[in-house]
Amino acid sequence: MFYAGIDLGGTNIAAGIVDEEGKIVKKGSVPTGRTRKPEEIIKDMCLLVQSLMKDVGITEKDLHSIGIGSPGTPDRENGIIIYNNNLGFKNVHVREEVQKYINVPVYLENDANCAAIAESVAGSAKGDEFAVVITIGTGIGGGIIINNKLYIGFNGAGGELGHMVLKLNGEPCTCGRNGCWEAYSAATALIRQTKQAAQENPSSKIVELVGGDLEKIDAKTAFDAARLGDETGIKVVDTYIDILADGLANMVNIFQPGVIAIGGGVSKEGENLLAPLREKMKGRTYCAEGVEKTRLVIAKMGNDAGIVGAALISKA
Repeated sequence: MFYAGIDLGGTNIAAGIVDEEGKIVKKGSVPTGRTRKPEEIIKDMCLLVQSLMKDVGITEKDLHSIGIGSPGTPDRENGIIIYNNNLGFKNVHVREEVQKYINVPVYLENDANCAAIAESVAGSAKGDEFAVVITIGTGIGGGIIINNKLYIGFNGAGGELGHMVLKLNGEPCTCGRNGCWEAYSAATALIRQTKQAAQENPSSKIVELVGGDLEKIDAKTAFDAARLGDETGIKVVDTYIDILADGLANMVNIFQPGVIAIGGGVSKEGENLLAPLREKMKGRTYCAEGVEKTRLVIAKMGNDAGIVGAALISKA
């Protein structure tokens, strides 16, 4: 039996046919065309899945279900995307529309939760009953696995881990609050911090690395400067990791997961990120001496997490 997974993004629709083990058999993508009507976007989602099914050589009878991962808030029971800010979706009856083209069960889930499902079923959290998956991108996405099941809260909106406040009256966050973890630890926050440091220290390697054009700074620039021994880069990275460690320590203290898996672009730093994080988290987590500690790892599924997690929603 196969599963179809759709990662509905603001720029691209990515989809794949996935087997029972969470392995992608075939995948593809098409532009989202975000300004179009929801019905037109959903039609393209379905045509993409049908094309992939044809390539793999399967029909509806071989397809267990279709899962769709989307930013925002889903009504899982009724198959409705209540709100997706990126696409302007409001109360869109996705399941009903998809089943006009492919008549199989259709599941909806938040995209960050899909990443958690993927890591739990087929990635770095496989085999752990309790896990937290953090994705560092434009924001801080979070997914919580408890007793091998995705935790979503009583109203389905649980897991917004990036919006816990770490600094009272701190940096403004897109959610409307101030001082959220996301406002300090998202990739966009790291870029902002790097730009500010470069402006204050024009002789820094940061400026040299981007040829003097600070708009070219990305989430990797400060790490690259730090590797060159640049004091400004080292300070930016150290401060960034320090507050990221605070947020992760909170995750340990609240959930005591067997593993925390970190994904997103910043996670490509690997041990350059994890080693100092582990060191800084010491003394910040409440765990008795001799008790097994939470493992901190890099998420394995990468850009495929959205597809695989969406495909396997029915297993979560």
